[in-house]
Amino acid sequence: MTNILRVDSSMRTEGSVSRDLADKLVEQLSNANTQVTVRDLAKGISLIDENWIGANFTDPAERSEEQKGFLAASDELVGELHDADTIVITAPVYNFHVPAALKAWIDMVARARETFRYTENGPEGLLKGKKAYVIVTSGGTVLDSEYDFVSGYLKHVLGFIGITDVSFIDGSGLMLDATKADKAAAEIAEVA
Repeated sequence: MTNILRVDSSMRTEGSVSRDLADKLVEQLSNANTQVTVRDLAKGISLIDENWIGANFTDPAERSEEQKGFLAASDELVGELHDADTIVITAPVYNFHVPAALKAWIDMVARARETFRYTENGPEGLLKGKKAYVIVTSGGTVLDSEYDFVSGYLKHVLGFIGITDVSFIDGSGLMLDATKADKAAAEIAEVA
């Protein structure tokens, strides 16, 4: 059984190019033995707060029931990542960066002792052996341009938690190239 985690961060549920491309990619990656978990961030995601931070920095063996409750949503998100073999992330560019909901998801899953740890040689990601696809869409920000702050950030964050096999699907610059969505779909059709 293959497990795909799909993380949608577009706030548009209708007419979203990133969601349409993710549909195509998940279909391309799936077979009869594939389980797909969808995490739609447009439906809402908690933000870290003082209670969350206090609970997260408390030794797990010493956490109160209340502290465990503060981390419950984060634990669920981390569990989805641990269970996934493949991660598909939609990343539309909002004001030169990832949507706020995607940043909130990252804050919830980048957790010491859960998805990374500190060693004498520095941080080590704990989610090794996974494949990630990031579908980047934008109106005018072009992937790998000097004002692309999304791809480098996401590659770094994913690598920090151990996911180093990251491929980007380029749906950027949609307002500059009317064929860009079709080109991204063709790129998806070539994914093995």
